[in-house]
Amino acid sequence: MKFDTLVLGAGMVGVSIAAHLQQRGLSVALVDRKAPGNETSFGNAGLIQREGVYPYAFPREFSKLLGYASNRSLDVRYHPAAMPKLAPFLYRYWYNSEPSRHAAIARSYATLIERSVSEHQALAQAAGAAALLRPTGWVRVFRTPERLSQEVRTAEQWQREFGVTFDALDAPALHALEPDLAATLVGGVRFPQSHSVNDPNALVTAYARYFEQLGGRFVHGDALTLAPQWRVSTDDGVLEARSVVIALGPWSERVSGALGYRLPLGIKRGYHMHYRPERNAKLGQPVLDVESGYLLAPMARGIRLTTGVELALLDEPKTPDQLAAVEPIARKLFPLGERVDAEPWMGQRPCTADMLPIIGPAPRHQDLWFAFGHAHHGLTLGPVTGRLIADMVTGAAPFVDPRPFRVDRF
Repeated sequence: MKFDTLVLGAGMVGVSIAAHLQQRGLSVALVDRKAPGNETSFGNAGLIQREGVYPYAFPREFSKLLGYASNRSLDVRYHPAAMPKLAPFLYRYWYNSEPSRHAAIARSYATLIERSVSEHQALAQAAGAAALLRPTGWVRVFRTPERLSQEVRTAEQWQREFGVTFDALDAPALHALEPDLAATLVGGVRFPQSHSVNDPNALVTAYARYFEQLGGRFVHGDALTLAPQWRVSTDDGVLEARSVVIALGPWSERVSGALGYRLPLGIKRGYHMHYRPERNAKLGQPVLDVESGYLLAPMARGIRLTTGVELALLDEPKTPDQLAAVEPIARKLFPLGERVDAEPWMGQRPCTADMLPIIGPAPRHQDLWFAFGHAHHGLTLGPVTGRLIADMVTGAAPFVDPRPFRVDRF
């Protein structure tokens, strides 16, 4: 079976790429071991973060680093046995998080982020899934006036630099907006430009269905069998194509590494659990408890609690200690009832050391393309990446400057 392009990976990024390429008239096969949207894209906060112009930096304050070293922090945990292998990546991550470097990174990152909502809207409209995008915005809440003031200053900076809009909420305004949150909160900062999704898997599935309606084909297969120039083994036999896009999220390094590319990719793991709200309590938008490092989001399945970061090696067993640590705190913030899921879900975010995704052609192989390393913003940046890759693969003028995201920057 022959195609113009193989897209390896059926998360939000891979499905968006496949749909955009199929829109351009290419014949595309989308290959994954699982159905679309059933790995990292399945469990997240459901946010399309228009405000996320500054990617998440590595902490620089000595007091924070000392607190993380104890491995009891609510927002960041790590596997001690993984640290020797992760140390080079973490050092580069820390280096690039220096404020002036971080600001330069943000200027490149913003070119993707500022198009995130509009590109989702365009793809969702074409896929008949516009109702899944909700213009709710989201809010970061605080327990201390000092942290609230600091967040307002940061939001003011984002507004000056990148046109990010925000609402500074005092306690009465916050509780008028979300009356079932704890009365002890002193206020929050809301970002109204961002959208939310109450079922991320349903959105990925809708985009995949649209891809198939355009004539694309989804096939279960093993991306690790990829061989030049280009073929991959699947349940339906060997597929061949002129070009291939690696969009395997955290597993991308295994396939790119087999082709000789050594990229500074690290893994940030996260967990989620769903709860039934008590006493008919309502949550209208995602809410981040900044000082405790977790997020609550209204989902189709219930209220989703998502944890912060766990640093570990790829495919290590689950260790949902963070979830157990923050659940009692979350119950005081919002009236969570019984757990809905039988066990915590775990996902693995692919992160580069300079916080920018890798999007573009491989330097040593013809017709090989990379699209991974989106860290916390895979859901946010899927359609943007899809359009940018489609521009480059088809020879169109890229609608975003792709140079900051090229693979040979490492």
